[in-house]
Amino acid sequence: MIQPLAVSMGDPAGIGPEIIAKAWERRATRGLPPFFAVGDARAVAKIWQGPVSVIRDPAEAAGAFDAGLPVLGVADGGEITPGSPDVEGARCALRALEMSVGLVQSGAAGALVTGPVSKAQLYQIGFSHPGQTEFVAERCGIAGENAVMMLAGPGLRVVPITTHVPLASVAGLLSIELIAAKGRATARGLARNFGILNPRLAFAGFNPHAGESGKIGREEIDLIVPAIELLRGEGINASGPFAADTMFHDRARDGYDAALCCYHDQALIPIKTLYFDDGVNITLGLPIVRTSPDHGTAFGIAGKDVAEPGAMIAALAMAGEAATRRAARA
Repeated sequence: MIQPLAVSMGDPAGIGPEIIAKAWERRATRGLPPFFAVGDARAVAKIWQGPVSVIRDPAEAAGAFDAGLPVLGVADGGEITPGSPDVEGARCALRALEMSVGLVQSGAAGALVTGPVSKAQLYQIGFSHPGQTEFVAERCGIAGENAVMMLAGPGLRVVPITTHVPLASVAGLLSIELIAAKGRATARGLARNFGILNPRLAFAGFNPHAGESGKIGREEIDLIVPAIELLRGEGINASGPFAADTMFHDRARDGYDAALCCYHDQALIPIKTLYFDDGVNITLGLPIVRTSPDHGTAFGIAGKDVAEPGAMIAALAMAGEAATRRAARA
């Protein structure tokens, strides 16, 4: 039995508090493992009338879970107004994230689930990471190229080899070493977190039609093919590069366990098109399990009781399953 999951609440003015509370409401019907929220309990009270169990120690979470949503207070979020983010809320979100990572690293929590944050607000308080994935990796002592952001839905898993960078910069950032490192981390992560012991990795080409043998670009020839050959030499089942526009229909998806894509939108457009309401962001390559709903703060609907909790529910379920699988192999 794993420890309860730590769920950092995210920006208190966003939909994070609402989707966490709604996930707790559906805990029994969805078979969710015990979890507790980390953040300002007032953010939950602003948008939800259900029971809250304020706890002072993660060890109290399991016993309190059925009585109310357990909330571990971490910081004062200032004047919380759903839909109106500010720097005080960003400070609260960052402290909640920091505490949650530490609790999982120490073994006080079984896995980390992160609520959506506003990077625009975080940047105003000195946050220097591209996103929560990179922050968590750094706190875990993992180099950026060895931490992989995977987006997963019921029938598709995708990995962007480059993430939050301008599209014009992607070609210059791609390298044989980077592509191979992401492939290795993906293969290990599929085995550790999903129990897929011989994962099949499919690599998307960078150029239209995967470059057409160099006629419309050489990134496939010079970078992606050598990286695939390197991975194959290490015993990893890697294939490609494939034209990205034909990789994501039903029959194509049956041929691989994860698709590795060269840039952000090449990976995220198909996953969000297919699984907008239940896509999960899981970070591979970490010593801890970390997942997150694959959506943002949605300030425009915060506080209106219309936020769909499907992605948070899926993130909690995936985190619990991955942590249990890791514990069984330890």
